[in-house]
Amino acid sequence: MIDYISVFIFFFAVIDPVGTVPVFIAATSQFDEKAKRKIALQAACAAALILLFFIVAGELILTAIDIPLPAFEIAGGIILFLFALTMIFGDSKPDTEVQMVKDGSETAIFPLAVPSLASPGAMLAAVLLTENSSFSIIQQVQTAGVMLSVLFIAFLFMLAASWIHRFIGNSGASIISKVMGMILAAVATNSVLSGIKVYFLL
Repeated sequence: MIDYISVFIFFFAVIDPVGTVPVFIAATSQFDEKAKRKIALQAACAAALILLFFIVAGELILTAIDIPLPAFEIAGGIILFLFALTMIFGDSKPDTEVQMVKDGSETAIFPLAVPSLASPGAMLAAVLLTENSSFSIIQQVQTAGVMLSVLFIAFLFMLAASWIHRFIGNSGASIISKVMGMILAAVATNSVLSGIKVYFLL
């Protein structure tokens, strides 16, 4: 059995449903309510498919190109740490991704599904948290279920985006994103240390 709380917090940090709210509002400002609901569903489903692909095939791809998982865990932890630093010290996730918004019918895919929901950090997390040598099939299914629950929360947040945005504003979303960045930095550090321990047989 996996630690549901830690896995949930990990995915909540890298997917960042709250930070997606300002992006969704900017991306769908020209659409009516019915279209917004459709875009929210499409974005959540597309992100789920992308992340499920990484859960199923991510480690197989690494094995095919002869990259040991501890090396990927170290590299992934470093990338996650840098990603966390941009959340803490750089432009917040909402500010950065709102700048990507363009008019058009593809807003459900870009920037909502990628990179807002299925971010590089979320893709790495999907691989690292479903390592075949460390987790059984049942545990990997449980992890996938937790990930999908976070995406469902993100979907609900997008449906309630207008109300949430009135309540917290862009500044509130930025603050939450920075807190998530702190959590993610700690998780990334642990990933690097774990990879070093396994790789060097410490």
